[in-house]
Amino acid sequence: MVMKRTATAILSLLFLALSGLGKVRAQEFKFAFLTDMHVHSDSTLGQVERRLKSLPSAVELLVSGGDNVDIDNLKSTDLSAGEQRLKSLKGLFDRTKKPYRMAIGNHDRLPGDLRNGNNDFELFEKTFGKTYYSFDHKGWKFIVLNSVETRDNRYVIGDRQFAWLQDILKNTAKDQPVVIISHVPFLSVYYPVLEGRYTAADTFENQKQVFDLFKSHSLKLVLQGHMHLYEEIKVKGVQFITAGAVSGNWWHGAFEGTAPGHLEVDVHGKDFSWKYVK
Repeated sequence: MVMKRTATAILSLLFLALSGLGKVRAQEFKFAFLTDMHVHSDSTLGQVERRLKSLPSAVELLVSGGDNVDIDNLKSTDLSAGEQRLKSLKGLFDRTKKPYRMAIGNHDRLPGDLRNGNNDFELFEKTFGKTYYSFDHKGWKFIVLNSVETRDNRYVIGDRQFAWLQDILKNTAKDQPVVIISHVPFLSVYYPVLEGRYTAADTFENQKQVFDLFKSHSLKLVLQGHMHLYEEIKVKGVQFITAGAVSGNWWHGAFEGTAPGHLEVDVHGKDFSWKYVK
């Protein structure tokens, strides 16, 4: 009798375990998204430090949206100074004692006259590691893209990265909530609003193909940078937010009405809310 009851209990536990496969338990947490810091001097590094120190204690994860340090506009003789600023910025994030993840922006690349197609992201990778990757945090999957790869002088998610993304999604539960981090936007109304024209400039070329990969997944949020303008666009149930810039108008006040700031996101299970903190 004891053996029968034990066997029944084991089968019951096994059934419960199997029935839970593919179901994701999303928890509550708060994270900060800081994009376009454009560190180019000790004073701008100090401004970033003050912003990091001002974050509420409830923020438990930091995510960068790219354009961390201005590298691409340096002369080759000044690269060592740029590399030191990257290290100093890393030190600031390290000292927060919070987990953080960095995205790459176009200004984080080597200067154009030094890029050869293979070394474009050399200094960023040396300091922060891979330029595209994914990670899980409390039931949510974060996918950080390198949207500053180029093809025919247009931003693009390259073939290797696209294949990697397909593999990531094959191994992601359909109901797991997903956040994408992309420096160059999928969608933006920057040009229609500011210049009165529609253009694909400053969005990456194959954004629709990338977006379509998520049709059967629970993509909730896309966080974008690059434009320094604050935008909210909701399409097919996905919230796109272009989250202004920590540097504002490249450290000269507000940019077209968007003050220097960062985004704070409160996750509530599989839902979320947010605010732009000036």
